[in-house]
Formats: sequence, structure tokens, C-alpha cells
Amino acid sequence: MKESRIVDLFDETKIIYPEKEVDAKETAWYEHPAFKGVFLKDLVRGKDTGGQFSCHIVMIEKGCEVGNHSHNVQWEFNEAIDGNGVFILGDKEIRFNAGYSFVTPPGVEHTVIAEGKDLYILAKFVPAL
Repeated sequence: MKESRIVDLFDETKIIYPEKEVDAKETAWYEHPAFKGVFLKDLVRGKDTGGQFSCHIVMIEKGCEVGNHSHNVQWEFNEAIDGNGVFILGDKEIRFNAGYSFVTPPGVEHTVIAEGKDLYILAKFVPAL
């Protein structure tokens, strides 16, 4: 029997809107333009919510990171769904594993580092990224 991971549920889910359905299996992963070893899959795009919010699976390869950055207007909510790492949030450095969540207000610098194995995060942005 194949071991199931929670990230597989998100990677293969359906996103249901009042007027349409999106099959996540048919949504492509793409490499982050600024951070090597970081890949994203858009589950909910800003263009589908009038720019109100977006939701993405983020995969950070072992030993790679989403480097220090901030967002001018977006609140960000990150949920670790598989793997472990270090989250630097302002002045705090937090070692974490699956199950941890992080709230990042606009303008607060943050970094996410994958340790041990590939790290998967469900990232939500309000307004949309």
C-alpha cells in the first residue's frame, strides 16, 4: 500500500468555486523567480478572487530557502504541511515541523529554510499575491 502524505491531498485536490471547478492535478508547478530550489503551485489565483486572496503550495527543496523578504500590503498565513525547517519572523527564529502555522503582517521580513528533507507549505495571502 502506498503511503499517503497530506501534501498529496492538496496537490491532487479540486478547488470548487460557485461557477467552476479547478483540478489541482492539472495545475503546473513552477520555479520561484527569485529563490533557487523553491517551487509553487497556485491553488487559488488572485485573478479568480478579484485580487482578494490567493493560496499556493510552496515546496522548498532540502537545504534551500525562501530568502529574507516582506510584502508591502499582503498578510501571509503559512501552514507547514510536510517536512521541517526554520522560520525567521522579524526577530524570532523558530524551528518547526508539520503542523506549525505562521502569521506574517505586511512589512514584516521573514525567511523560510528547509532542513532534513523537502518542505511543503500551504501559503495564503490577503490581498492576493
